[in-house]
Amino acid sequence: MTIRVLIADDQELVRTGLSMILGAQPDIEVVGEAADGNQAVTLARTLRPDVCLFDIRMPDLDGIEATRALAGPGVDDPMAVVVITTFDLDEYVFAALRAGAKGFLLKDAGPELLARAIRAAASGDALIAPNVTVRLLAAFAGASPVAPPPQPVEPLTDREEQVLAKVAGGLSNGEIASELYITLSTVKTHIGSLMTKLGARNRVEIAIWAHQTGRMRARAGEGDTR
Repeated sequence: MTIRVLIADDQELVRTGLSMILGAQPDIEVVGEAADGNQAVTLARTLRPDVCLFDIRMPDLDGIEATRALAGPGVDDPMAVVVITTFDLDEYVFAALRAGAKGFLLKDAGPELLARAIRAAASGDALIAPNVTVRLLAAFAGASPVAPPPQPVEPLTDREEQVLAKVAGGLSNGEIASELYITLSTVKTHIGSLMTKLGARNRVEIAIWAHQTGRMRARAGEGDTR
């Protein structure tokens, strides 16, 4: 099945580059391009792409608001949105994820990771670029409001803690299954349980919670940075 993608970025060269990269994939088709957030939302609602790839900073309506309009908590039929940004826009990434984005990448992520993120979003999964996960989410956790993160409705099991750490480390379901020597269906079951216990809408919010609660810092201290 071909994955239909809408690209939104205010820089024409960036849009062209992303379109060329994704268009070269046998299972991905770029069905539209937008130069600002308003145009992106309008095109998305008209074209109903499988995945929207949005830059954070765009004129008129930025990527955060565009994401919220298409994938926010109040949207009846949310779309899959992947945010693509740069390090100097770190403070906006957290807001985009809270707005409903299914993942984020840096603009220098490379063709392979970009395609993986699009495929993950299309399948209902989310990809957090491994090379930015710790730096970005840990930074946001440290800068988050004083109010403590919500506690799980039930204590996490040891295995759920292991899966939690892998999700927060940016691993895909397949990679988690391989590293923990469990089946893919078992990974999905644990992630579903984590969402229920943490009140998270997706694996991105699971990762944010892991960093906000200091779990990733603790694991780093134990020598496990994944």
